[in-house]
Amino acid sequence: MKKGKIIIGLLFAAVILFFYLSGIGEYITLGYLKSRLNEFLDYYESHKLLVIAVYGAVYVLFTAFSLPGAVVLTLAGGAIFGVLTGTLVVSLSSTTGATLAFIGARYMFRDWIEKKYRGNIAKFSEGIAENGFSYLLFLRLVPIFPFFIINVVMGLTRVDLKTYVLASWIGMLPGTFVFIYAGAQLSGIDSIGSVMSGRVLLAFLMLGILALLPIFYKKTRWGENKKK
Repeated sequence: MKKGKIIIGLLFAAVILFFYLSGIGEYITLGYLKSRLNEFLDYYESHKLLVIAVYGAVYVLFTAFSLPGAVVLTLAGGAIFGVLTGTLVVSLSSTTGATLAFIGARYMFRDWIEKKYRGNIAKFSEGIAENGFSYLLFLRLVPIFPFFIINVVMGLTRVDLKTYVLASWIGMLPGTFVFIYAGAQLSGIDSIGSVMSGRVLLAFLMLGILALLPIFYKKTRWGENKKK
């Protein structure tokens, strides 16, 4: 098991190192995307399946290793594939990448964390696992914490894989659609920050609060039962 963890750790370090030393990040920008969009569209028209496959693999890699640039890649998906195909490809790719990060964190660190902080982490893990779907849905809908932190922290809990995948996919879908739709109208975007307006953020917050309602309901119901 130690050997496997060492290999995964070295792989993670190698990918991160390659990303920063190769200068790939210089091409994952809004300006570069706009300047080369016509070329990308032409190539996509001639090699649709190849472009979708490569794009999906790159997106999985970026989300699994938490490399910067996923937002620009999402806009690119909307600009090149259109709203429907772009949403489908990005949704599947982002969920796959997040799941790989979740599994990696669980495999690498959960046993060690549980041994070191046995009492506190056990209570936290049980509480999260009990209402894992609602908590995770809230975290995915409301952009409070970076996705990488959510992937890792959830990997350290007892949330089961099925719950994680389903809640992540549903929770990331609205944000994915917003950026894909914006990417489909790329010429009107001056900055990435302009995509998430106050109204959009408020809508996500309201959806996040709705996701927590089952927890509030259960606690209220349990409280009433205890009093009886």
